[in-house]
Amino acid sequence: MSSPNLKVVAGGPDRRAQITAEIAGRTGIDDLMIEKLVRAFYGRARQDPLIGPIFDAHIADWEAHIAKLCDFWSSVALMTGRYHGTPMRVHMPLPLDQAAFSRWLAIFGETAREVCPPAAAEHFVERANRIANSLEMGVATSRGQIVAPRI
Repeated sequence: MSSPNLKVVAGGPDRRAQITAEIAGRTGIDDLMIEKLVRAFYGRARQDPLIGPIFDAHIADWEAHIAKLCDFWSSVALMTGRYHGTPMRVHMPLPLDQAAFSRWLAIFGETAREVCPPAAAEHFVERANRIANSLEMGVATSRGQIVAPRI
């Protein structure tokens, strides 16, 4: 017997589509904006003297990487579920430290605020901070270090 006060929420693809539509409606984020941000950010990051060499040493096919990153940001920003990778495992062996994560965040934030409307930029930046925090702590922990959360 169900209570009239309980609301049944459907899950699965319909619920995911509803969540994606709500976020897109609130922020204006869509696939074109994600690609524009990803391309602008990585274009800048590749030129950066601190983090550019890390990318250059580990990414051979930039178009394939951009496609993967667009799927990643679609999943992160819009909850689409398009990305199925393991970012922590991929980043563990890279020569990343606090300075690299700080630079990544600075370039990402500047780029997002330049190429996206304010609501979208803040949505992306908030998620980028969470991602950097998680990756930075995970990488440090794998090296036996302790890193305080940024956030």
